[in-house]
Amino acid sequence: MNIKSTPLGKRIINEMSKPYVIAEIGVNHEGSIKTAKKLIELAKEGGADAAKFQTYKAASLASKNSPAYWDQSKEATDSQFNLFKKYDGFERQDYVELAEHCKKVEIDFISTPFDNDAIETLDPLVPFFKIASADLTNIPFLRNIGAKKKTVVLSTGASNITEIQNAINTLEKAGCENLILLHCILNYPTPDKFAHIRMIKGLKAEFPGYLIGYSDHTLPNDNMSALVSAWLLGAVVIEKHFTHDKSLKGNDHYHAMDVKDLKSFTRQVKIIDRLIGSEEKKVSIPSENISRENARRSIVLANSVKAGYTIKEKNLTQKRPGTGICTSNWDEVIGAKAIKDLSEDHILLWEDIEKKR
Repeated sequence: MNIKSTPLGKRIINEMSKPYVIAEIGVNHEGSIKTAKKLIELAKEGGADAAKFQTYKAASLASKNSPAYWDQSKEATDSQFNLFKKYDGFERQDYVELAEHCKKVEIDFISTPFDNDAIETLDPLVPFFKIASADLTNIPFLRNIGAKKKTVVLSTGASNITEIQNAINTLEKAGCENLILLHCILNYPTPDKFAHIRMIKGLKAEFPGYLIGYSDHTLPNDNMSALVSAWLLGAVVIEKHFTHDKSLKGNDHYHAMDVKDLKSFTRQVKIIDRLIGSEEKKVSIPSENISRENARRSIVLANSVKAGYTIKEKNLTQKRPGTGICTSNWDEVIGAKAIKDLSEDHILLWEDIEKKR
């Protein structure tokens, strides 16, 4: 498998693309369709390509004895089951309504499924599937998603290379043809020192046939440094939790970005994309032609010479502009004969000399 371009929602992305930005609303709507629609609109306003939700039922996701693994000073709920139960009220028609609202707003609708019923609910609604890090080793679940033959975006938090390769093999054997891997750290939130964004380069090296992205859980700063760094290291998909109010209590509000943060990132992407350009191979570009001609040096006579004189190194110097014989031809000029009388400070041209034999 050797994919360098991948369809993703309304876009085709490759290694030179501006990032495809996923605003991970998740369950920050807290069960309100009205809030969910507001978040979709804010994601579009901020410049995201997709508004993403999470589709699950607590009873099929976690046992009643599943412990909390998040910062309980921010989210006090003491079990995964109880936390998921708070926000699992949306039914199929609600996701249809949200997908229709995304279409109206002109942003891709995405939702991460967490069980087989969710896969079936979402299949007709989403242009691609996003798989959470926690399901990277869930073989039957991966098979069911792969069988849908849609593009898959797979988070790789808390995994190793062997586990990632096994997930890839499972998805592809089941029918998945387009796959993107996201670097991710499963800490909520992720301290900057644990973000290890350089792992993006490692994933690119380990899986050269696949596009790589980044799912971020660090606390946002004014410069959105984590997202910018990830993109510059090669992440062409960027996913981050998204909220309308970072001061709200709850597991996914306090480390999320808001519309101001998202605008900051998309604004920086526009600036940086202009700066880095599209050319990787080092070449002289057309706008440099005037500088190339005037700032480079030509071979110039240090003193006047008569016709027939054999030019020696002592007769030569190097001066701007570069409109004469280039200084890279220095050795070719030494020993050549002047065809005509030439004055001091003359910029040598090839027609001034007879090349040595």
